[in-house]
Amino acid sequence: MKFAYRFSNLLGTVYRCGNLNFTCDGNSVISPVGNRVTVFDLKNNKSSTLPLATRYNVKCVGLSPDGRLAIIVDEGGDALLVSLVCRSVLHHFHFKGSVHSVSFSPDGRKFVVTKGNIAQMYHAPGRKREFNAFVLDKTYFGPYDETTCIDWTDDSRCFAVGSKDMSTWVFGAERWDNLIYYALGGHKDAIVACFFESSSLDLYTISQDGALCVWQCDTSPEGLRPKAPTGWKADLLQGEEEEEEEEREEETTVRGKTAPAPEEQQGKVKYSRLAKYFFNKEGDFNNLTAAAFHKKTHLLVTGFASGIFHLHELPEFNLIHSLSVSDQRVASIAVNGSGDWIAFGCAGLGQLLVWEWQSESYVLKQQGHFNSMVSLAYSPDGQYIVTGGDDGKVKVWNTLSGFCFVTFTEHSSGVTGVTFTVTGYVIVTSSMDGTVRAFDLHRYRNFRTFTSPRPTQFSCVAVDCSGEVVSAGAQDSFEVFIWSMQTGRLLDVLSGHEGPISSLCFSPVKSVLASASWDRTVRLWDMADSWRTTETLGLTSDALAVTFRPDGAELAVATLNSQITFWDPENAVQTGSIEGRHDLKTGRKELDKVTAKHSAKGKAFTALCYSADGQSVLAGGMSKFVCIYHVKEQILRKKFEISRNLSLDAMEEFLNRRKMTEFGNLALIDQDAGAEDGVAIPLPGVKKGDMSSRRLKPEIRVTSLRFSPTGRCWAATTTEGLLVYSLDAQMLFDPFELDTDVTPARIRAAVRQQDLTRAILMAFRLNERTLLQEVLESVPWDEVEVVSSSLPELYVEKVLEFLASSFEVSRHLEFYLIWTQKLLLVHGQKLKSRAGKVLPAVQFLQKSIQRHLDSVSKLCDWNRYNIQYALAVSKQRGIKRPSEPLGSEEEADASDDDDTLHPLGEGQEDGDRQLV
Repeated sequence: MKFAYRFSNLLGTVYRCGNLNFTCDGNSVISPVGNRVTVFDLKNNKSSTLPLATRYNVKCVGLSPDGRLAIIVDEGGDALLVSLVCRSVLHHFHFKGSVHSVSFSPDGRKFVVTKGNIAQMYHAPGRKREFNAFVLDKTYFGPYDETTCIDWTDDSRCFAVGSKDMSTWVFGAERWDNLIYYALGGHKDAIVACFFESSSLDLYTISQDGALCVWQCDTSPEGLRPKAPTGWKADLLQGEEEEEEEEREEETTVRGKTAPAPEEQQGKVKYSRLAKYFFNKEGDFNNLTAAAFHKKTHLLVTGFASGIFHLHELPEFNLIHSLSVSDQRVASIAVNGSGDWIAFGCAGLGQLLVWEWQSESYVLKQQGHFNSMVSLAYSPDGQYIVTGGDDGKVKVWNTLSGFCFVTFTEHSSGVTGVTFTVTGYVIVTSSMDGTVRAFDLHRYRNFRTFTSPRPTQFSCVAVDCSGEVVSAGAQDSFEVFIWSMQTGRLLDVLSGHEGPISSLCFSPVKSVLASASWDRTVRLWDMADSWRTTETLGLTSDALAVTFRPDGAELAVATLNSQITFWDPENAVQTGSIEGRHDLKTGRKELDKVTAKHSAKGKAFTALCYSADGQSVLAGGMSKFVCIYHVKEQILRKKFEISRNLSLDAMEEFLNRRKMTEFGNLALIDQDAGAEDGVAIPLPGVKKGDMSSRRLKPEIRVTSLRFSPTGRCWAATTTEGLLVYSLDAQMLFDPFELDTDVTPARIRAAVRQQDLTRAILMAFRLNERTLLQEVLESVPWDEVEVVSSSLPELYVEKVLEFLASSFEVSRHLEFYLIWTQKLLLVHGQKLKSRAGKVLPAVQFLQKSIQRHLDSVSKLCDWNRYNIQYALAVSKQRGIKRPSEPLGSEEEADASDDDDTLHPLGEGQEDGDRQLV
């Protein structure tokens, strides 16, 4: 089994904090999710997470005008220059302070960063080959408080900066004689956004209290006069270094004044306020939190803390729409280039919406779990993932697109376990609300609800291999309940455990149920023999997780003392154990008074899962690491670090002495309680806010692990979200029985000599994908059966794996289907004899074929409906009117139309095939 797994995608969380951006074509949304960035392709209905991560949560993202570069800045001030074309990091930079916003100029030559109470302008990278990607051009001083927003003029000559001190500053990006800086007031609260009019210096400013000011400038952008040089060349020639340094200081620093002297204002640009508008002050409209402006259509979109958003037309301030996204604060708004789609991000719910305002319909509506995800399960073909969270929701995700397509909200408390039946169309979940529910993926409904005689809290759930027996473990009564899926009736209650049931697992091949409990035992129950206990496995510590190997011949148990023990379920004999205490390597919490090494003594693996081939086991728990162990050798194969996000707790390895004072730990002080995105501490008599609420840092942990049945990827539910790791087949060179005689030249020579079987064997020994594709596609379709029958048994599985991966990218569907059919027909009996090893490859093949079946069947249905519609129209037009004679022109036209459409109706099945 190859272990070139790499991070593939982040599901379950679509938006966390930061600003949203549309790509240049307007078809994709770039959304920050924790310390990662996800791109949602709205046209192709796909999502992908960039293979990079920052040290803290992403604070802001700046996108270049051509859409090739992005600057991603985290809460700590660290910046990544990312190429969106090759999806890689080009440069690292630290701004030495918390950055609020970053914006490129429309011409792409500069970008401005607001940091503290200053704005810094840098030369944009990529225009020429430079040693340093970020070169500081100028630093602008002016606001007294933190800066909040940036906007550029269309010609990149000036930019405006808003501040929390209720002022907006207009700065010249170049050395203009009549505009160096200009300060605008008129507001009574912090500035949320400022926008220039199209091809003008006129300005709109919006404050947090819901006020909009319209400012008119007496000068056009073409009226800005360049500032003449002031003798610096003469100073440079004379070698007067002191004056040269002063001149350079003047060039790189602009210091604004709120009340400049009258003589300084003569001949300068002046602004006058044309109008001041107020949004509706009733209810919760006061706190305006986000805004966006589309200059071409003059469309202003504003979001409020109550989840309501407005659409206005400027400069007349005409209200177009007033709608509600949710009841949570709108944190970010973005409008695409054409002005048709508006993206909203709600940080409180982790919600991302894209709304088409003209048709009043949703383009995208996604929301992750409100609280942490607890459990997950793969469908038997690996196409879907179901997750359950503490918020009581059950969500089903498509692994190909990355989108959630159905959410079940029937549970009234946290979901503790989810699983698929063997058919893949039924989901069974357990919850702390005392119910076990079965959901149908055909009709998207809850068709069975299983309950216990006495109310109890269910901690886990399992379904047998037939899908007819459902079991759930109780956390408070220490019992295992058995129901019938067909009738919904309670069949039996299994007693015997003396502690809470932590995990259940059915054998994949027999009707045997394994139940793990905190009473330091694992019990095996025989479902076919009156549900009696066949064996009791004694452990040295509390059992936290239990799982069967895919062939049912081995059992793995994770215990509280950080051990993983392996058992033979037939003979109840322990076959091995793995000590995982040192591999957990837990981090140190902010309030811990012990080191990370000592705090790891109380940690253990809480999630366990076998790989698809059964050779390895995947383990995770209260740590940022996921470990893969080789079962037979009992050694650590690889350790994955699921996150490096220091915004989460339990990530530090050592004690941070800078936070330790003589009065105690600074982490005990909630410094962000009064921040705008935190909890506003209210004064007596105010309506909003809660002094008892505080923000907390979530702790990094892995709650559930599952390998895909195809063996190509595995997923983990963590504090960060649902992380998917897949095989990195692009950069992997993995030859098979390679010797010096196997070269690309000899392989192509064998193809030219029509020695196709030898060419295929040599290509698989070299194992280069492009060469494999070239050799397989050179086989004539009528010779596929002969070539496949001559392949050795060892290579059949490798050909099936290659065919399954080719179905995902190739358009030669019929050719590869012929290969698949002939291989399975010729080698079917031999493959069946070693089903355990071949099962992952066959399931991967099934997943790829099923995906094409779904897409092609939709196309066939669409063609059939169109043909039926055309036939119905032709029949209506071909009805003979009684008042018309037989030879009328209308009848002739109708008969002509009928004759035209009639052959299409006669050969409808052939027509379907042709259209497909």
